[in-house]
Amino acid sequence: MARKGILSGLGGDTPQRRNSPEAPAPSSAPAPRGAVGALQSSLTRLQENAVQEIDPQLIHSAGVADRLGTDLQADAALKESLRTYGQQVPVLVRPRPNAPGRYEIVYGRRRVLALRELGLPVKAMVRQLDDHALVLAQGQENTARQDLSFIEKASFAAQLDALDYDRQTIAAALSMDLPMVSRMLKVGRAFAVDFLVQIGSAPGIGRDRWMKLAEAMKTPDSADRVEARLPMLSGIDGSDARFEQVLAWATGAPAPKPAKRPAPPARKVMSPSGFPLAKVKSSDTGLVLTIPAGDAPEFPRWLDQQAEAVMQELYDRWINERSED
Repeated sequence: MARKGILSGLGGDTPQRRNSPEAPAPSSAPAPRGAVGALQSSLTRLQENAVQEIDPQLIHSAGVADRLGTDLQADAALKESLRTYGQQVPVLVRPRPNAPGRYEIVYGRRRVLALRELGLPVKAMVRQLDDHALVLAQGQENTARQDLSFIEKASFAAQLDALDYDRQTIAAALSMDLPMVSRMLKVGRAFAVDFLVQIGSAPGIGRDRWMKLAEAMKTPDSADRVEARLPMLSGIDGSDARFEQVLAWATGAPAPKPAKRPAPPARKVMSPSGFPLAKVKSSDTGLVLTIPAGDAPEFPRWLDQQAEAVMQELYDRWINERSED
């Protein structure tokens, strides 16, 4: 690919491979046998099946980056849910090598971050996992959620490939067959993770569009043009829209028209006793007020008779408030 700063680069906080010189050597001490060994094995299984409360400051990142950017609205909703209802589903962690009392996250990163911000302990299951088992667990959890976009899966596969995991392991981690892994890798290898993070997950963009972008960015002029304009992406809402803008830069096509913002939902106006009085819906073109007949059909009829006077009174009040500012 043309620009290594954007294309064909892989980065992020990745696990050490088992054959890495930095990886901790397996213990050579013989395992206990007989009744003592059986008791120790039973205690280990009980501990792994139990849910523990862990200080979130003791939990560190691990595995391969599977999210491209953050969804602030979804993260805020998750935090509010945890604040209101508590943590219902535990995360999975493993003991951190050479750091007693500390852990590495296998899956549940967003929950850990939210609980850390709330100052609450993390409910977690602790498993003894090597790097191979870690990426399998992480990938299969992501597949079970079914909310990763195409490019997030492709990038995940490419990062595993760069760490020398074999194709069968990558296929198992993503719950897909080998031909699909090959197609994923062709796209995932084309883009650096840091570049993809600036676009985001782009859930509405499939393989063909990503391949079109990769082809367009093979020329140095195209890659340079995109790289120079990347800071402008921060002003574009929505990762799909950011992808379309990058594709336009890469191909020299006209800039896509910004999508219209969806109108906010109608809001209810309630009486002090909880009776629904009206629905109000606003848009760029005006305001719609709906008065349901409900259990008091006489109220909308009365309001219809008073509408002109009521609107004039409200308009006069608005004029007076503006003059006082």
